[in-house]
Amino acid sequence: MNQAVKPAALAVDPAREAEYRAIRLPEDHPPVKAGRVGVLLMNLGTPEATDYWSMRAYLKEFLSDQRVIETSRWLWWPILNLIILQTRPKKKGRDYDTIWNHEKNEGPLKTITRAQAEQTMAALRDEFGDRISVDWAMRYGKPPVKDALEKLLAEGCDRILLVPLYPQYSAATSATACDKAFEALMQMRWQPSVRVAPPYHDDPVYIDALADSMQASLAKLDFEPDVILTSFHGVPKSYLMKGDPYHCQCAKTSRLLRERMGWSADRWKLTFQSRFGPEEWLQPYTDETVKGLAESGVKKIALVAPGFSADCLETLEELDGENREIFMEHGGEQFAYLPCLNDSTEGMRVIEHIVRRELQGWL
Repeated sequence: MNQAVKPAALAVDPAREAEYRAIRLPEDHPPVKAGRVGVLLMNLGTPEATDYWSMRAYLKEFLSDQRVIETSRWLWWPILNLIILQTRPKKKGRDYDTIWNHEKNEGPLKTITRAQAEQTMAALRDEFGDRISVDWAMRYGKPPVKDALEKLLAEGCDRILLVPLYPQYSAATSATACDKAFEALMQMRWQPSVRVAPPYHDDPVYIDALADSMQASLAKLDFEPDVILTSFHGVPKSYLMKGDPYHCQCAKTSRLLRERMGWSADRWKLTFQSRFGPEEWLQPYTDETVKGLAESGVKKIALVAPGFSADCLETLEELDGENREIFMEHGGEQFAYLPCLNDSTEGMRVIEHIVRRELQGWL
């Protein structure tokens, strides 16, 4: 009677495994690189410059995505091309110019995402050597996802982990980033094995990192906020009604963070920003909440954006700029925007944790 193999007997020495996986080719065989593991960090995107045509190209790619705008194409096409793309690029270009990294001539999202990839690479290379490569890409704009995947393949990565840098899942963010990766895979003769890191909205490492970062930022203020707003990027309410889990995951992140920080529910609010168009979006709206708080007599508030892995236009210009003005103009006295995790020690702790967890069995 056969006996079950004990789990210990299944263990394979890493050196022997590497030897088994080594490719031995005939002398006349075309060059082949394989056996390495790749990690691709993916974020939303940024225009290449702040001028009209650069902004128009970026906005057209972004707003043409059916994951982002689910309105029927026959109705949306004339609105986008004949109205929005005629007026919006100039205005958004001015907004981007206020937060632009003029030293590197790029948006801050690109600067930060690159740094996140470089630090992740350095941390993993210390442990796994040249068995691993880490790169980064943008869903809209440059560097494109397809180019990043092809680069990893050229380096010999036959296993690739896709990491959408969105803590909360939405079809308009995580799914569309993966769509671009899958589109590229469809054109490849030799596809790599692929994993996708799941959303991490309730991961204890993520919640702890947010709390540590917030506490450090609050300690630098010369006032204590009466209210803290956790502001998440909004989506149309109809997306929630169709089954998108984004709203629920944002609410859970906010609740877990409040409990971790030890704040009472009456001093902590969940809001949604960046609505676009006439359709109802997830509520309460950040700008209306900020205005209402100021008008009700609240004098000191702080805003934080836990759904953004890196500071960008929506945090630096919209939250720290527009909403600061709204609060002060309606009776507020002290306002603070608390930065995103970015490539800080806390932020890198989250990314490295997610990557290491999802690479188990590959490294």
